[in-house]
Amino acid sequence: MACAPAAVGPRALWAVAWGLLLLVPSPAGAQRGRKKVVHVLEGDSGSVVVQTAPGQVVSHRGGTIVLPCRYHYEAAAHGHDGVRLKWTKVVDPLAFVDVFVALGPQQRAFGAYRGRAELQKDGPGDASLVLRNVTLQDYGRYECEVTNELEDDAGMVKLDLEGVVFPYHPRGGRYKMTFVEAQRACAEQDGILASAEQLHAAWRDGLDWCNAGWLRDGSVQYPVSQAREPCGGAGSPGAGGGLNGGVRNYGYRHNAEERYDAFCFTSNLPGRVFFLKPLRPVALAGAARACAARGATVAKVGQLFAAWKLQLLDRCTAGWLADGSARYPIVNPRTRCGGPRPGVRSLGFPDASRRLFGVYCYRAPGAPDPAPGGWGWGWAGGGGWAGGSRDPAAWTPLRV
Repeated sequence: MACAPAAVGPRALWAVAWGLLLLVPSPAGAQRGRKKVVHVLEGDSGSVVVQTAPGQVVSHRGGTIVLPCRYHYEAAAHGHDGVRLKWTKVVDPLAFVDVFVALGPQQRAFGAYRGRAELQKDGPGDASLVLRNVTLQDYGRYECEVTNELEDDAGMVKLDLEGVVFPYHPRGGRYKMTFVEAQRACAEQDGILASAEQLHAAWRDGLDWCNAGWLRDGSVQYPVSQAREPCGGAGSPGAGGGLNGGVRNYGYRHNAEERYDAFCFTSNLPGRVFFLKPLRPVALAGAARACAARGATVAKVGQLFAAWKLQLLDRCTAGWLADGSARYPIVNPRTRCGGPRPGVRSLGFPDASRRLFGVYCYRAPGAPDPAPGGWGWGWAGGGGWAGGSRDPAAWTPLRV
């Protein structure tokens, strides 16, 4: 007589199912843009209660942060081993990206979070997530969800980054970029599109820019600290008889057809930006060779802004940057250096072959300086400038 199979309880079936989910790789791109449907059951006992930190947690690029989340559960009735912990990132109001999931001893991180995310494990009821080597893309809102067999609860944690917002447009001129092109431009300059919250915080810190730019959510806005007619109107009288500034908002625009500038955001600079003044100012091509001779590359716009804001780089001399613009950072304003306010001054996009400047270089962490002090540019074998008759392409670094 054949023996009947042993009865399998619903908890065991549920645990096996989620164990298989942890072990089976997800199809490429399956998590990004996934729409999440939340089912609400009437009469739910609500025995799972999730608590997250109010407000936000703050880190910086390259840092380590804990996204706090704790839950209360009637362990005497069910036990913690049958609880699933899941972290997701909110990328749209109804779209989530999987970050991390755990069921008992089985755990898995997804996508760009692999090798960087793990549970804190600070006793029973702790679902906090440790995130290492924080990137610019980690900025945003995260959901901590705790589920048992029939009940669940979730809480939200916002991860903010210390950094700086900077306006940007390419050599082609203002109002030339679609939303996707603005995303690409920020990435090329060591940044990401800023959020509306980041732009508002920058406005409170004094950012004044009278050109509209894309933000991460697809809206177009610009900050005005000093209200004036060409920048959205003079505003209404404020306290003390002044005029109100504010963040002007064009709303959500057609991201494939309409064109604007961009507001980018960057954070902590892992390396160092420094100004290099050759024996004689150089064109853009010579600037790249000058930085290479010092174990560096020509700095990007975002790197210069980060060095100005976070490393207090102050230099009243214009220099080339990687996008072909010429700029200089001012921490302590003085009249001869562009006016009464701190900031990164821009000379636009000079002729890359004819205009001559120094250069701002960026050296990555740990990169050696092959030419420590006392180096400039010239021609091996001697010779003078001869009225500029020598070919700059033949320049080599020489000790001076």
